[in-house]
Amino acid sequence: MTETTQNTTPNAETREFSAEVGRMLDLVVHSLYSEREIFLRELVANAADATDRRRFEALTDGARALPEDAKIHINPDKDARLLTITDDGSGMTKEELINNLGTIARSGTRAFGQQLENAKPEDRPSLIGQFGVGFYAAFMVADKVDVVSRRAGSDEAWRWTSDGRGSYTLEPATRDKPGTDITLHIKSDAEEFLDPTRLQTIIRKWSDNIAWPVTILHDGKEETANEGKALWLKPKSEVTEEQLEEFYRHLTHNFDKPWDTLHWRAEGTIEFAALLFIPSMRPFEFAEQTRESKLRLHVRRMFITDEAEILPPWLRFVQGVVDTEDLPLNVSREMLQATPVLARIRKAVTSKVMGELKTRAKDAESYAEFWENFGPVLKEGMWDDPAHRTEVAALSRFRSSAIDGLISLDDYISRMKPEQDAIYYVTGDSAEVLAASPQIEGFKARGVEVLLLSDPVDSFWPERLGTYEGKALRNVAQGMTDLEKFGAPEETSAEKADMEALIPALKDALGEDVSDICATDRLVSSAMVLSAPEGGPDLQLRKLLQRSGQNMPEAAPILELNPAHPIVHTLAQKVKAGEKVDALAHILLDVASIQNGDTPKDVNAFSRRLMEYLAQGTQPEGPKA
Repeated sequence: MTETTQNTTPNAETREFSAEVGRMLDLVVHSLYSEREIFLRELVANAADATDRRRFEALTDGARALPEDAKIHINPDKDARLLTITDDGSGMTKEELINNLGTIARSGTRAFGQQLENAKPEDRPSLIGQFGVGFYAAFMVADKVDVVSRRAGSDEAWRWTSDGRGSYTLEPATRDKPGTDITLHIKSDAEEFLDPTRLQTIIRKWSDNIAWPVTILHDGKEETANEGKALWLKPKSEVTEEQLEEFYRHLTHNFDKPWDTLHWRAEGTIEFAALLFIPSMRPFEFAEQTRESKLRLHVRRMFITDEAEILPPWLRFVQGVVDTEDLPLNVSREMLQATPVLARIRKAVTSKVMGELKTRAKDAESYAEFWENFGPVLKEGMWDDPAHRTEVAALSRFRSSAIDGLISLDDYISRMKPEQDAIYYVTGDSAEVLAASPQIEGFKARGVEVLLLSDPVDSFWPERLGTYEGKALRNVAQGMTDLEKFGAPEETSAEKADMEALIPALKDALGEDVSDICATDRLVSSAMVLSAPEGGPDLQLRKLLQRSGQNMPEAAPILELNPAHPIVHTLAQKVKAGEKVDALAHILLDVASIQNGDTPKDVNAFSRRLMEYLAQGTQPEGPKA
């Protein structure tokens, strides 16, 4: 690190800022940045730019050669409440201090970048600053800022000092070699930024991948604070599996190996580099995370934000970095402009991930591992993304009533019966429970496959998807089925007579607890099943919405009866004999609710009726005649 001393000559001069500084600084300090720690990112970015600039200038001027051990130094002094950021960069002349720091919203970096339009790409330093206001973020945490700078190739050094209230002073100074020192007089409410551990956390978050080493003075020793690696900018052939796994763990804080890695550079109308990972395990509390993609957006290696929503919400399990030089940013670097460039990056990255999933889906065993972790998230794309709905449907996998394991919609269609024109499905809380549900008995008995959908999103997306490969998606729990196409048994005259007697009696007993009672041909071993009225949400969707706290209007279910079941026949005989079946009718309805995964409407009443009915069967028989 260099030492700086103030030259206390009478040559100091005071100048006014050449813009409405009060208004501008108030904007920077209170509105431009949402996090105070951003000041360090901005100052480190400026230091990196200056170091890059000196390296570039040295190509044509040996007098400006960069030291081999060039670094960015951060020195916190708690006792003096000072924080100093030092670089070995190009430094500034008096005029450059006036132009770059004395004129708010004028950026020396930006002006320098304009000079490089004709330079070779490999010679261009990675310039970060764009708007000339990042420096003023220092006033978020400092009530005074000193800048001592010496231009490379010059023996003069100058000190710039300001409290950010409308003016600044310039005076000669002494610095033993070229570069810049920025010293912040830290405010009393910002002393956290004098803690070396806190500073290291900020550097690792925002500036971990810049090319120059960043060191922090801690207990008298300099400790390196950044990795300084940007694997995504290297050719794939130069990056080892071990490096990828190390970076993956550093980035995600996961301990697994990635299930898949996507590493590429896009060139053409837009240019960016990307290094993305799909985890092999679901991260802890993944389901509770926000629905936004958290891919990290970098501009010229510098982390900008993880809120650019580069991928759609249904691909939020993908983690990694996208780095570009083409993306315009607003002055704060935190809020991205809605530019066509960003839209094209989003489209390109999404297309790349989808293409990779299509390729990996060909390995059924490996893809099943991915699906168990992230399938419920991917399926959200069928609900809320019309542009990718069909693609996501083709990548989706499901449990089935026909075979073990996972199947695709294409698999299902390949096994459809000749007379079948719909894809049948049922929703619930568990695929295992659904496999034994009365809802699908008739389909299984006729060899018609039913998809067993047990994720919450499964109650929503089929309606949006509507059809797949020309086949309508049909919920078997809606009450309207097509089983007559597949050889449904004819109702016997005795069964018809039972229904004619029983249904009116049950309707009288159950009243408004059901919207209708009817015979059905979709039951085999069960006596009854509940279905939703036509045109309304199915029972599973209604249950999910109620669990989420939504106020759902009451809608009584339809009670469907199996005319061939002994219990139904027994009830019909009781009605024909003139017996009251009110209690048994309610027991029947409550048991149907239990079969559907619900609790009886009145648990106590159900228990009482059941006990009374069982007690009747345990009464001792009277003396035989």
